[in-house]
Amino acid sequence: MPVGELEITIIGAGHGGKTMAADLAARGYAVRLYNRTYEHVAAIALRGGVEITLEDGEQVFGAIKLVTSDIERALDGVPLIMVIVPASGHRDIARAAAPYLQDGQIVVLNPGRTGGALEFYHTLRQEGCTADVIVAETETFLFASRSTGPAQAHLFRRKNTVPLAALPATSTQAVLDLLQEVYPQFIAAPNVLYTSLNNMGAVFHPALTLLNAGWIEATGGDFEFYVDGVTPSTAHMLERLDRERVTIAAALGVRAQTAIDWLARAYSAQGDNLYDAMHDNPGYKGIRAPQTLRHRYIFEDVPFSLVPMAELGKRFGVEVWGIEAMIQLACVLHGTDYRHRGRTLERMGLVGYSLPEITRLVETGCAEPMPLEANDKP
Repeated sequence: MPVGELEITIIGAGHGGKTMAADLAARGYAVRLYNRTYEHVAAIALRGGVEITLEDGEQVFGAIKLVTSDIERALDGVPLIMVIVPASGHRDIARAAAPYLQDGQIVVLNPGRTGGALEFYHTLRQEGCTADVIVAETETFLFASRSTGPAQAHLFRRKNTVPLAALPATSTQAVLDLLQEVYPQFIAAPNVLYTSLNNMGAVFHPALTLLNAGWIEATGGDFEFYVDGVTPSTAHMLERLDRERVTIAAALGVRAQTAIDWLARAYSAQGDNLYDAMHDNPGYKGIRAPQTLRHRYIFEDVPFSLVPMAELGKRFGVEVWGIEAMIQLACVLHGTDYRHRGRTLERMGLVGYSLPEITRLVETGCAEPMPLEANDKP
């Protein structure tokens, strides 16, 4: 489909959504930008688009076709819907979109964090959506980016490759066929277990925020998050979390990448250990720490990345004390029960599922119970 003929809806106008909307629009695509609160996008509507600073420092303007808080208008007739909101909003977006989705549409969660596509699809069905849509998720967000003003964004770096999987996996190629000309960096992952369990935000974001809490509060985040915030000790904790994530994946039949391997693939960063590899990553240079501890690196990544990993780990007999320590620390820090509020097995529609049943669900979309003798223990 030639540039200009493909219309794309971006759901969410935060750091990532604003950047992707501007990038696509500047490249000639017809873009609709939806945000639940219109006041947050009023400046974009007034200017008619977003000014974006690209990797080489060039500033370009992306003219947005439609800026709206009306989700029906945002979705109507659009073949590709890119959802770029914190994972805490995935269920709300699914509920809001359910009455208006149409046959043949593709919804991509950028990213799904852990279990995003499972929760989104399960919510659509709970809301009575019968449209034949494909729900997919990416392993991570394509850009390192920041919003720099009401109608401005900065794209620091594009990742070399980003795995993507649809639910079910038999639909992945259809998604990639549509996305190929838009973002050829997207590549096929075997299924959504791979994208969910190769979720590097779960490893990097909560631990670096929680372990640098004093520095964040004292400076308002005035330091380079992935450089100054990564010391030998914090990197050692990241390595522990990474080992637990890889072990959970193995229990589910997934061969997950280590964080070091991921940094090499996504950013061409090299190192003998995680400390060295993160400091070798030019894509992390210049990214400041969160200004406050009330940040999505805790309220998104703990309940929607770490909690579902812990749930899956405990379901299949994996020791997750490092992940549990981060969850507990976040609960205490915010006075919030993130285990209860998070993406549980119930919210993913996986309660009581055996490993073969989960595998069949993500591969073929079949959610019918298997014969009892075919089930594993868990």
